[in-house]
Amino acid sequence: MEFAPKKAKKKIEGGSNVFSMFEQTQIQEFKEAFTIMDQNRDGFIDKADLRDTFAALGRLNVKNEELEDMVKEAPGPINFTVFLTMFGEKLKGTDPEETILNAFKIFDPEGKGHIKADYIKEMLMTQADRFSQEEINQMFAAFPPDVSGNLDYKNLCYVITHGEEKD
Repeated sequence: MEFAPKKAKKKIEGGSNVFSMFEQTQIQEFKEAFTIMDQNRDGFIDKADLRDTFAALGRLNVKNEELEDMVKEAPGPINFTVFLTMFGEKLKGTDPEETILNAFKIFDPEGKGHIKADYIKEMLMTQADRFSQEEINQMFAAFPPDVSGNLDYKNLCYVITHGEEKD
């Protein structure tokens, strides 16, 4: 049994087995999401399934081009393995939430959960992999500072790692 973790690690590096990229609980969550989206239960997600899924979420007038663009992201018909692979590719290179939070905490020694937007802008534009003004603008457009000029980095980290805002 001791060799199993090493073997799994090799698979991740090679990228050959998508199931080795995720923990069992994550795979189960993806399977539940896939099952919800596979509205007609044929084992594949297609444009009709996506349209029905959006309708179930209250979004009724999704453009056909938008659905086509989504389906085109897949190399072929979207079965569960393809679905999982697509999520694996989207999530690859994303650090765990804790890692990103710890990076922000360096700039928040008092642990307030937010940092001055001007300060983070200066750091991002002058240190290490420098951000351009355009990248700063994109970040602040997606995550505007509050009225006091503070950036809620905990929410930012959550969105980076989970893809949606906390309620």
